[in-house]
Amino acid sequence: MTERATTLGVAVIGTGRMGADHVRRIHDVTSGARVAAVVDVDAERAKAVAARVDGCTAYTDPAAALAAADVDAVLIASPGPAHEATLLAAFERDLPVLCEKPLTPDAASALRVLEAELRLGHRRVQVGFMRRYDPEYVKLKALLATGQLGRPLMVHNRHRNAASPPFFTSSMLISDSVAHEADATRWLLGHEITAVTVLRPTPSANAPDGLRDPQFVVFETDGGALSDVEIFVNCGFGYQVQAEVVCERGTARIGDGHALVTHMAGRWGGTIAQDFTERFETAYDQEIQTWVDATRRGEVTGPSVWDGYAAAAVCEAGVRALEDGGRVEVELVERPALYA
Repeated sequence: MTERATTLGVAVIGTGRMGADHVRRIHDVTSGARVAAVVDVDAERAKAVAARVDGCTAYTDPAAALAAADVDAVLIASPGPAHEATLLAAFERDLPVLCEKPLTPDAASALRVLEAELRLGHRRVQVGFMRRYDPEYVKLKALLATGQLGRPLMVHNRHRNAASPPFFTSSMLISDSVAHEADATRWLLGHEITAVTVLRPTPSANAPDGLRDPQFVVFETDGGALSDVEIFVNCGFGYQVQAEVVCERGTARIGDGHALVTHMAGRWGGTIAQDFTERFETAYDQEIQTWVDATRRGEVTGPSVWDGYAAAAVCEAGVRALEDGGRVEVELVERPALYA
């Protein structure tokens, strides 16, 4: 961030659903930052998003946006395969970055990004695992840290979507959805995931032809715990994310969605969120505000490039387990001191 800047000028790379929502968030919700630039290969879409923000410039080339004098930081919300090039370009200018997950689509490219950040000698990237900023997950993490419940033994996760988009593939249930549980498991337990097994029940009649949905994923960790994930992306009724940690002296569960329960006309009930932007709105708000505040202080906090690399390696093992069957071990390089 330049010395003259009192407000962080952010370039948002990608103006699809996620990127456009982050533009709105920075403009309407976040303090201490402004959207200085937006980038999209679709020039008209970029211009339309930029037009909603005073002083925002639209670009089709990320390098041009990163070189702009009023850009102090970068938020990457483009498709995963484009992340590596933008991250490396940001490193060349030593710009702080918030990169939406995945860091990159596979472990090899994530490792290249990690090695490039190591050459800088300091962290520059916060990876967008927003569940770490969700109030329920934060409370669960804090409870586990007290030790009141004893050693964690198992984690039960449920991740359900009302319907999958038409482009969704069976492997994307792992790489795009279960990636969140991979990070949440690592973060909540403080363990690395060492192996993945994927079990496949008969697909739901609601799943598109050829989509293996639902799936049941089991993680083994280096701390001796097990974490399972029910991933069901065509459940039909809404968006649910739930987690229960079973420990030696008790259990703790989040995600029941009972913030509001009604009793009327002989019935009781509540509502179910319909997508991730509704369920995790507060988490996204907190994630972006935390990133902006840290960046303005000259710090980098939150999920690191190591976390992005580890999640990519876990998902890679998970996709192999899905396709080939059986248990697949997760291969990680030695964790560098920068990410200790």
